[in-house]
Amino acid sequence: MTRRIVWLFGIGLVGLACASYGAPFAPSERAGLGTAWGEDRASSVRWVSFEREDPLRPVEVVALHYDDADGVRAAAREPGFAAPPEWGGLRVRLVDAWGAPLPAVRSGGRTHVVGRRGERYSIEIQNQTATRVEAVATVDGLDVFDGGPGSFDKRGYVLDAGQTYRIDGFRQSLHEVAAFRFGDVSESYAAAIGDDANVGVIGVAFFAERRRDADPFPGGW
Repeated sequence: MTRRIVWLFGIGLVGLACASYGAPFAPSERAGLGTAWGEDRASSVRWVSFEREDPLRPVEVVALHYDDADGVRAAAREPGFAAPPEWGGLRVRLVDAWGAPLPAVRSGGRTHVVGRRGERYSIEIQNQTATRVEAVATVDGLDVFDGGPGSFDKRGYVLDAGQTYRIDGFRQSLHEVAAFRFGDVSESYAAAIGDDANVGVIGVAFFAERRRDADPFPGGW
């Protein structure tokens, strides 16, 4: 069962960023799929504390490359369809509006996911380890919280041990996101703000939680 999850530290400014760009940019001429700024969707999260074991060194980084069927066929010359691989109990996959996994192929060490124009999707992240982790996610090179360039120093979702969560869109507030929808590269949010260089890739960086030794006498000796 997919459970609610908590969002760590700070309210994203994606909505402000989306509304603030005013200078027109030349339409992208790249072929393939990008992720558009979709309709508003309810998605409530709350604040929790989480201290990373290493602030800038994730325990795992997952990249999923997506495109339409023709694009994936061209990129994965000898594709083999398979379930998304797991990285030490951590898993990332793209699912459709009904929660079904999108077709994925492995080729040349990469995972390629097949999407369709107009289709809404979510990023499903799973933590099958015995400890909490923090997951920082990007879409087309943009952080899903603040809409800025993705970076390891951004903050993310905290997953309990054994927890699964679906990231449904770019976060606008503690209660709402803008849905992820596949569209032409020219329709992508990244192209709209002027940089489509990283369109077509989704990244998730997982960070371990710092462990502290228990103190039998926390009030002192």
